[in-house]
Amino acid sequence: MAITGKERAELRAEAHHLDPLVHIGAQGVTPTLVGALDDALRTRELVKVQLGRPIEERPRAVAERLAEETGAVVVQVIGRTATLYRENPELERKHGAPPPWRR
Repeated sequence: MAITGKERAELRAEAHHLDPLVHIGAQGVTPTLVGALDDALRTRELVKVQLGRPIEERPRAVAERLAEETGAVVVQVIGRTATLYRENPELERKHGAPPPWRR
């Protein structure tokens, strides 16, 4: 899945107001964490992930790994916060309704 530069810019603007839904702690990236992120992406599509201090890997590397494991794309990485996006074609969309991450 790839997104254009324009789509990436729009998603970055949307993500600015979001709070992190997934937090990576001392355990690092575990199957449980990947499952929680997968659930969040399925229901919200656009998700912020907060990396805790104990993580030794570079935040960009962790974000790329999470994106690969969940089929998402990395929208941006700022400091220790990554934003991932994965469209869910099964989500109900009503004309004029806000996107799922704003609900």
